[in-house]
Amino acid sequence: MRYFLELAYRGSKYHGWQRQPNGLSVQEVLETALTTVFRQPIAIVGSGRTDTGVHAGQQFAHFETDLAIPKNLLRSLNSLIPNDIAVYDCFPVRSDDHARYTATSRYYQYSIIRRKDPFRDGLAYLFTLPLSVDRMNEAASLLLKHTDFESFSKVKTDVKTFNCRIDFAYWTVDTNGDLQFHIKANRFLHGMVRAIVGTLLDVGQNRLGVPDFEQVILALDRRRAGRAAPADGLSLVEVGYPDEVFQHRAR
Repeated sequence: MRYFLELAYRGSKYHGWQRQPNGLSVQEVLETALTTVFRQPIAIVGSGRTDTGVHAGQQFAHFETDLAIPKNLLRSLNSLIPNDIAVYDCFPVRSDDHARYTATSRYYQYSIIRRKDPFRDGLAYLFTLPLSVDRMNEAASLLLKHTDFESFSKVKTDVKTFNCRIDFAYWTVDTNGDLQFHIKANRFLHGMVRAIVGTLLDVGQNRLGVPDFEQVILALDRRRAGRAAPADGLSLVEVGYPDEVFQHRAR
């Protein structure tokens, strides 16, 4: 039987979602806890591979087992894992529902604070230089016109295509003057959001013109884009699936 887990984590202490030979990952922590509860090896597959230091307000993963699901599964798992990871739900799905390939969208947010804030340390990027948010939004809107984002992908990445369908991309500013970048797409390339944010910050500082930003996209060359923004400001906040995936979810 296949099951979906819904979870969240603060990624500061982890080498990303996926298991790594030289660092602790969120996947490894969860697999260890599941293996302890079920007393047999349990492997999980996540909806996406967040990078080192990146957070998730919502993440999904699937696993398979023929054993009965304990009534206290969530309590047991949460007692075994650190406080910076939380498992919220576990529910059965169809045998062909896949946490990664069945997902229809991912929504990320990137947070920027304009003054030092001890309560958001590690959860936002402190950036104090002047920025033109209007110019950044004008440039961000150009992302929706394109589908090939090789310029914002890490160079050494194993993908068959650099094509993504971006549903929206825009900046908001709160009453404190802090910024948040919102972007949703059917898929993202390795390092894509952080590279986009870093390049948009160049636009906001007038180091790069809005037409030049589109030329970066068209170049299909990572060297033309800006420096990747730090990981700690980035969070995966929502993963979309067809409604049928949740038909057996208890609510």
